[in-house]
Amino acid sequence: MKPILRLTICILFVWTNLANCQSKMVPIKGGTYIPLYGRDSLMVTITDFQMDVYPVTNQDYLEFVKKYPKWKRSQVKKIFADANYLSTWTSDIELGNQQEMLAPITNISWFAANDYCECQGKRLPTVDEWEYAAMANKDLPDARQLETYNAYILGWYEKPRTFNNEIGSTFKNYWNVYDLHGLVWEWTSDFNSVMISGESRKDVDNDSNLFCGSAAIGATDLMNYAAFMRYATRGSLKAKYAMKNLGFRCVKNINQ
Repeated sequence: MKPILRLTICILFVWTNLANCQSKMVPIKGGTYIPLYGRDSLMVTITDFQMDVYPVTNQDYLEFVKKYPKWKRSQVKKIFADANYLSTWTSDIELGNQQEMLAPITNISWFAANDYCECQGKRLPTVDEWEYAAMANKDLPDARQLETYNAYILGWYEKPRTFNNEIGSTFKNYWNVYDLHGLVWEWTSDFNSVMISGESRKDVDNDSNLFCGSAAIGATDLMNYAAFMRYATRGSLKAKYAMKNLGFRCVKNINQ
């Protein structure tokens, strides 16, 4: 076999395996839990569902906009995405020079994320589904009472510039899901169902407001503060907002 042909076959094999890996889903066994913040300590029941192992990547989304041109930066309707939508891309179908193909896609509106998932036969997770899966550390389905775990989450809030790291760069949790903490914030289907604070774009438009964990590393209840940060961020969003630290992943019902 000629060297060039062999190299081409190897590249195709690697990219095929990467694509399969990125689209992989794992089952999340349902149960009951008390949300960390904003639900008056009411018990919530979660039914079994499947979740993407990784956030959606730049590579994934690039293929999506090629297939669905209405989501290209130059063609998207303003009611579905603000001016920050794909603002770091060089063109409609070309990433910025410093962007990694296997980094999570960001600068994406809720409308775009929701349509992406639907086109894959999936959907965005609910807040409760996301929070339920994100309770887990490497070994436990609910690690919220571990001070070290919550300190780790808040430590990430202090160091926000992780959105251009590749997927899989954080730990694999109990459910075999990566990057729920430590990479990007993620859209949920009902992100604005719990309004905590913020009625204007300025509340979430810069890193100092969005990631202020340094102010509460010494808080007595790290668990509640970490949750407050997530709920406050969601409550400050509008569906057309696109932010450099905000990505998404998809889920689907277990019987699909």
